[in-house]
Amino acid sequence: MEVLQEDNGKKGKFFIFEKNVQEAEMTYVWAGANKIIIDHTEVNEALKGKGAGKQMVMKAVDFARERHIHILPICPFAKSVFDKVPEIRDVL
Repeated sequence: MEVLQEDNGKKGKFFIFEKNVQEAEMTYVWAGANKIIIDHTEVNEALKGKGAGKQMVMKAVDFARERHIHILPICPFAKSVFDKVPEIRDVL
């Protein structure tokens, strides 16, 4: 399962395609030059229970670390991952 990313400088998303269908998506918006706000996560039935949502959050964490930016997770799912995984809170 590969997590892909699109970003236009104002907003973006992390997403997963399976069999040429987008099955999962986590969207964000830029808040200034050094913060993204994760605002929504959606996983289709085909990937439910397979860790797709968490993989997208982890990809966002990698992105934040590479760019030296912070994440504000207002999406309840993304926030729950940060609550459960203390090792990724350095990007908050």
